[in-house]
Amino acid sequence: MWQWMKNVWFLSRKELRSLLGDYTLMVLIVVVLSVAVYTVSTGITTEVRHSSIAILDADHSQLSYQIRDALQQPYFKTPVLEQRENIDQQMNQGGYVFVIDIPANFEKDVVAGRAPEIQVLADATSVTQAGIGLVYLQQIISQQVSQFLKQPSSESLLPVKPVLNVMYNPNGESHWYLSVVQIIANITLLAMVLVGAAIIREREHGTIEHLLVMPVSASEIAMAKILTNGLVITVAALLSLWLVVNHWLQVPINGSVTLFTLGTVIYLFSVSALGIWLATLAPTMPQFGLLCLPVYVVTRLLSGSESPLESMPEVMQWLTQISPVTQYVQFGQFVLFRNAGIDSVWDKLLIMMLMGIVFLALALGRFRHMLARQG
Repeated sequence: MWQWMKNVWFLSRKELRSLLGDYTLMVLIVVVLSVAVYTVSTGITTEVRHSSIAILDADHSQLSYQIRDALQQPYFKTPVLEQRENIDQQMNQGGYVFVIDIPANFEKDVVAGRAPEIQVLADATSVTQAGIGLVYLQQIISQQVSQFLKQPSSESLLPVKPVLNVMYNPNGESHWYLSVVQIIANITLLAMVLVGAAIIREREHGTIEHLLVMPVSASEIAMAKILTNGLVITVAALLSLWLVVNHWLQVPINGSVTLFTLGTVIYLFSVSALGIWLATLAPTMPQFGLLCLPVYVVTRLLSGSESPLESMPEVMQWLTQISPVTQYVQFGQFVLFRNAGIDSVWDKLLIMMLMGIVFLALALGRFRHMLARQG
């Protein structure tokens, strides 16, 4: 055992020097965990922000002006008074996300209690903006009509007064969640690609023969690559969490960074072992890339980071629980945002560790076969 650890130590030093000496890979790691995390977190939003809106005002009354003035930034751009004959062309060209059509005599009909209708058009190709924006517009119009008629709001008429407390993300800022998810996605791709590419690169360059004449085993070679790449990616991920997420994006980290580091190490062990296994299945670098891509995309889409697990079929919900990506996404949310302790996430750590052992066993079986064939 001592000799095994000693061999892993020396091989890890060799791998670390090789990785740190590859400036292209180091720049890739820095960019992926800094610029990519920031741009994705700020460029993608699940909220209504600066939506273009037009108004067809055939009434020109105090109430119609009141509704128009209530459409304010940052949710909506300044409303544009548009002509009816231009609406179809503008909607077809994507000029407006929303169009509010206020009919003539709207205010008079409201005062007379005739319940007039306001037509709201929404461009549903902007799925998030249209869905949430329609709810906003409905609330805004209802509130303005109630204020104009000096009527109490519908909430005040309820026999029960709901008290809403939004936990873990009080303002519903999407970049809080997206920044952490992007770090998880990027370290998944880096761990899978870097470790697997190191195996294939040595095989293509012929340096694998140097290892064959050394008194080292397949497990020592594989573990050295996992430890080296895992160490570099863990340090880079923690720096990204501290500098980019916490300081640059101003996302508060409420949980234990130490526990998150432990989970990251276990997760990288699992994903790196998966990368080695995929590398032993692919004879060339292009084929390895084609093999990694669907594995990465499918595991990410089914991890619950892109859409809730509860929205998936029950069979898929059960199957995704054995994926280390799914467990790590939930682990990161629980620890960083909900300040969960190890008593709440130990099962996720256990699943990630068990899947890592399974992937490593599969990888070592294929790796020994590859070394024997190479020899």
